[in-house]
Amino acid sequence: MARVRLTVAERREELLRAAIEQIEARGVAAVRIADVASALGVSNALVLYHFSTKEKLVAAAFTYAAEEDLAHLRRLLGRRTSALRRLRSAVRWYAPTGQAKGWRLWIEGWAVALREPALQEVTRDLDRRWKAALTEVIAEGVAAGEFHCPDPQATALRLTALLDGLAVQLTSYAGAVARSRAQEWVDEALARELELDGTPPA
Repeated sequence: MARVRLTVAERREELLRAAIEQIEARGVAAVRIADVASALGVSNALVLYHFSTKEKLVAAAFTYAAEEDLAHLRRLLGRRTSALRRLRSAVRWYAPTGQAKGWRLWIEGWAVALREPALQEVTRDLDRRWKAALTEVIAEGVAAGEFHCPDPQATALRLTALLDGLAVQLTSYAGAVARSRAQEWVDEALARELELDGTPPA
């Protein structure tokens, strides 16, 4: 059967998705242009035509993954419901016990970003935009009188720090923390931060 001819945009998206899968499976350091090409049954030259180096392919793949995550976050936070429901949905999806994919990918990204300025910018931008989105919905909930939070920005930072740390534990150290226990900690942290149990955060 003849291969379907893709547009430039469709081909780039196909290559980026394959790159993400290969990075998750092999790690950034080990993945090669040839691995991405082989996964799709195309030539190395085709991959290099769209992304002239492995470094550019990797940076573009992480950017693509980041935008997908952010788009999903915007959908969750854009629902017509209370700020608290939207915030809980976003936190539970983002948590390593939820439905979000790719924690192995982002742990790889954080490690490589220590040495790669382009990837550092991608991960920093994702982190900044996540915190900004959570800060905004927390502030909406405060304004609507749904809960109390004296510093939405600090709360967003503490929540994402907890989620990121749990992701490392659950992804890198099998059995270190039970998934059910991690979810309890996330729910407890959210309740404490928003004073839902009547107790101000420590």
